[in-house]
Amino acid sequence: MTRKYFGTDGIRGRVGEYPITPDFMLRLGWAAGMAFRKMGACKVLVGKDTRISGYMFESALEAGLTSAGADVMLLGPMPTPAIAYLSRTFQAEAGIVISASHNPHDDNGIKFFSGKGTKLPDELELMIEELLDTPMTVVESSKIGKVSRINDASGRYIEFCKSSVPTGTNFSGLKIVLDCAHGATYKVAPSVFRELGAEVVVMSAQPNGLNINENCGSTHMGQLQAAVLAEHADMGIAFDGDGDRVLMVDHTGAIVDGDELLFIIARDLHEHGKLQGGVVGTLMSNLGLELALKDLAIPFVRANVGDRYVMADLIERNWLVGGENSGHIVCFHHTTTGDAIIAALQVLMALKTRSEGLAQARQALRKCPQVLINVRFGGGANPLEHASVKEASERVTKAMEGRGRVLLRKSGTEPLVRVMVEGEDEKQVRAYAEELAKLVSEVSA
Repeated sequence: MTRKYFGTDGIRGRVGEYPITPDFMLRLGWAAGMAFRKMGACKVLVGKDTRISGYMFESALEAGLTSAGADVMLLGPMPTPAIAYLSRTFQAEAGIVISASHNPHDDNGIKFFSGKGTKLPDELELMIEELLDTPMTVVESSKIGKVSRINDASGRYIEFCKSSVPTGTNFSGLKIVLDCAHGATYKVAPSVFRELGAEVVVMSAQPNGLNINENCGSTHMGQLQAAVLAEHADMGIAFDGDGDRVLMVDHTGAIVDGDELLFIIARDLHEHGKLQGGVVGTLMSNLGLELALKDLAIPFVRANVGDRYVMADLIERNWLVGGENSGHIVCFHHTTTGDAIIAALQVLMALKTRSEGLAQARQALRKCPQVLINVRFGGGANPLEHASVKEASERVTKAMEGRGRVLLRKSGTEPLVRVMVEGEDEKQVRAYAEELAKLVSEVSA
């Protein structure tokens, strides 16, 4: 069944434009409450990031959930992975996050977690979608849900994050600049790193409802790079608006992306015999990550782009670590979803174990030059199915002899074909990419 509302990561869009409207959120809360109630007594946790529309949608969801007989526990502004964790510890039927992640303030969205802290099963999402198209009813008054607020949510999550490193771990002597993106990590992240002994300089932690992700956080790294250099810090850590992505900056001001952080974590687990299998990346993971892991005899597979697919592959293979170059890193040995703070702590622990700085640790992974060209097409026949495009792609792949790769894929949101080539020789990679892009353009004309 084709989903009408749910994408790969919940429901997201521009505030005020359907379905990101108060009336839809009211119905969504009701439909979710009705679906969750079929599992018995129903308790649902609701958290949000710091964007101003979160108040409006929180109230609408609360009304819808309680009208279906679900009890609601409000968490206030909390990182997305915190809602996943607290849904487990409070033995709730589900957790709901009001967030548009790394998007600007005028977007918002809804993510759901099961009571196990994982993505909702497909059948439950489909049930919610079916209920959204039925008349809304209200349970009898005696069965209307109750609402309460969890006042110690931050403290619980801080302790959970700290528990992901060995007891007694102390990062004293380490100076870190934290960029909280004026988002959901603005309270908890500084406390986690300070309580573990680090000297912490905090930036972008004054949310006003409108400044989330605005020229800050993991999508805008310039201010953090400058701050690390100005503060003579050992590193900088940048989160996105809802706290499920992390990127870093080393002491020289260089950005350390998700592929490099994933490698540092995986190598540490491998060296301690705790990796359990291999690593899951995505179609966009740099070839350098694959080659560096291969040198360590660590298996590597690529999932489709999106954390949902990374986690599905990890579960299927019973592996522990995966992620995307955007900084969405999953550490299944500690938690059930991508968690920026926990991923950052695993990197710090790996550096501490090896007595390395971030700049030194990242040198073990040599990223391959990658060229991406977007080619617009008219929306007719799929140019990727054209015989000449297939032949050229196979020819280029063969010519790189296993030390390079070609990825041609259609955009999911625009009439574009993305032509990506990567390999060890930047000049050769660019020539191949331009050749393929030209061919795609010609067959699309």
